[in-house]
Amino acid sequence: MTDLEAPLRRAAPALLGYAAVRALGLVVLAVWSAVRGKSAHTLLTARWDALWYTRVADLGYGYEVRLPNGDVHSNLAFFPLLPWLERFMHAVSPLSYADGGLVVSLLASLAAAWGIFAVAEHIYGRRAGVCAVLLWAVLPVGIVQSMAYSESLFTALAAWSLYAALTGRWLTAGTLALLAGLTRPVGLAVVAAVWVAGVTSFVTPSVTSFVRDRSTAPAPGARNWRCALGLVLAPLGAAGYVLWVGHRTGKGPLGYLDVQAGWRNGFDGGAAFARFVGEKFTSFPSALAGVGLIVGVGLVVWLYVVGVRQGQPLPLLVYTGVVTALALCASSYFGSKPRLLMPAFPLLFPLALALARLRTSRSAWVVGGVAVASAVYGAFWLNGSGPP
Repeated sequence: MTDLEAPLRRAAPALLGYAAVRALGLVVLAVWSAVRGKSAHTLLTARWDALWYTRVADLGYGYEVRLPNGDVHSNLAFFPLLPWLERFMHAVSPLSYADGGLVVSLLASLAAAWGIFAVAEHIYGRRAGVCAVLLWAVLPVGIVQSMAYSESLFTALAAWSLYAALTGRWLTAGTLALLAGLTRPVGLAVVAAVWVAGVTSFVTPSVTSFVRDRSTAPAPGARNWRCALGLVLAPLGAAGYVLWVGHRTGKGPLGYLDVQAGWRNGFDGGAAFARFVGEKFTSFPSALAGVGLIVGVGLVVWLYVVGVRQGQPLPLLVYTGVVTALALCASSYFGSKPRLLMPAFPLLFPLALALARLRTSRSAWVVGGVAVASAVYGAFWLNGSGPP
């Protein structure tokens, strides 16, 4: 048995369950879209952010749209790794850029599921790992995992970078953090987690705190230089792209913030989101949506607190905290916040532990029921007018 076969065999139930849930979502989407006279393929590959990514892959950077209100939407807001992969797929196959992005997303979603399993299994055991993957699959916005978006790619890189950091594989952790930083702005969360893990390993130099099997840990000297190099590599992706954008726009190191401002996007500590929620209570039935938003935010905060109490490793808490803060405290695109929270998969670990304690038949019924609801909601969501 090869080094890959054993981990893959352990993860097989999680990956098969994940594939089944995603297949259900795609079938429901296809049927729903056909009834409404729409193309499920177009919804997955050629709307909203997917169009911006394919334009970067096809034409490069420099495309922008000037709106009547003076806002400038520039494709410099979109990080380059997914377009690079779309361009590669187009070059080596007959796939279009959009279809290349879809293939990348589908493969990345499986890699993400495996990475989530690896992290959860390392901390809580195999059964909890399977449950964590299934819960990630049945998220209400899980259909995004099958779109030509960057969420699946980012989550895959983040999960495996976190796993590498938790197990003391510093060069791998740093390299994957670098790639995550080339995928989405929230790549900073992966960098922060890797840095926290690395600093902790220096504080406890006898062995990395998060390595379960100490017999496989490298010697202190080798670990130290690998850790240092991994920490140097980790921020290079995000920093390199942001600095390049600043140079291209002629606005210096903070030029990327100006690009985001053109999209009316920024970090305001959640003030704009709070106003958005407050405005829901000015009429009925929109007040019900306001209550739902408050409950949703409360659930996210509660899951994070439970994760702290259950002793999640500090790198995971840092990663989840940064992803959550950036998602909830961004100043616009309020309808996209559930999608932006999707990479914060450690929030699901308390629920995965609870699900793992149930009998297999009962947990299967729970996951199956939620999977059906998620598939229906995903089809309804994508067939709507607004972007996910």
